Amino acid sequence: MNAVTTTPTDAHDDAATPRHDWTREEVLALFNLPFNDLMFQAQTVHRATFDPNQVQRSSLVNIKSGACPEDCKYCSQSVRSKSKLKVEPLMPIEEVRAAAQKAKDAGASRLCMGAAWRKLKDRDLETMVGMIKAVHETGLQSCMTLGMLTAEQAAALREAGLDYYNHNVDTSREYYGEVITTRTYDDRLETLAAVRQAGIKVCSGGIIGMGESRDDRAGMIQTLATLPTHPDSVPINMLVPVEGTALADTGTPLGIDAIEFVRTIAVARITMPRSVVRLSAGRHAMDEATQALAFLAGANSMFYGEDLLTTKNSAVGRDNALMDKLGISGVDSRL
Repeated sequence: MNAVTTTPTDAHDDAATPRHDWTREEVLALFNLPFNDLMFQAQTVHRATFDPNQVQRSSLVNIKSGACPEDCKYCSQSVRSKSKLKVEPLMPIEEVRAAAQKAKDAGASRLCMGAAWRKLKDRDLETMVGMIKAVHETGLQSCMTLGMLTAEQAAALREAGLDYYNHNVDTSREYYGEVITTRTYDDRLETLAAVRQAGIKVCSGGIIGMGESRDDRAGMIQTLATLPTHPDSVPINMLVPVEGTALADTGTPLGIDAIEFVRTIAVARITMPRSVVRLSAGRHAMDEATQALAFLAGANSMFYGEDLLTTKNSAVGRDNALMDKLGISGVDSRL
């Protein structure tokens, strides 16, 4: 049954059998629903699969910063960016272990490690394996985002025990060229296929507020919801304009309002009912009401800790206070 036209009860029944044949028109129809109807359907679907009062918390560490050859217009790590980001070499394994322990002590259950690379080089593979093992020794799940991967590299990371690999599609296929020109949309999909075939859990989402249209947001969701297997984790990032990056310097109006952001979360939840939907970049600027609506819309994961790769994140104390206010608890088990 088409989830766009179902009643909330029907949506609950259909949640156990995710669809992979969503059309752009169907996804856009979800975006266009009256807000209350959209929220009700999203929460109904969410409750069919997840505990609505639990949120998985991940922390992020930048294991290698700056000097990336890509031209992603939102990123301060690009060599084409005019931002004053300090270039740092690859972090030692023991520092990664310390970061993992700090994250665990703060309440996180997963550590995501990001490197400013176009692609993983074979010479760095052994170090990546060491980092994965160091994270696991603290009892945390592991996630990495290292750019493009070959099938052989993905297999090696899986052999080392990597739990998740993040590689976002960023936006719709149609709008992609407005944001990135040094890597194609199909390059991204090929890396996701290599990760999926290796048996690593896929983490893939996008960034909203880059000047794209609602139709583009629907296109991004459609891409993810029509993959052979839905991503295990779907991060939804709000653009954080960083001074010196191409997007921040265009003078073009950027960003979207809070309601549109929450709509994006809800549509991701309905179309990918078994995926963990994560509140990611931009959360530090959201008020409590926006975050509460996002959880109601089906978000059940968030980045947790003072910093993301190159931007600020919501303070841990603020997050804990909000979770207490909402009656939400963190989870340590694998979602």
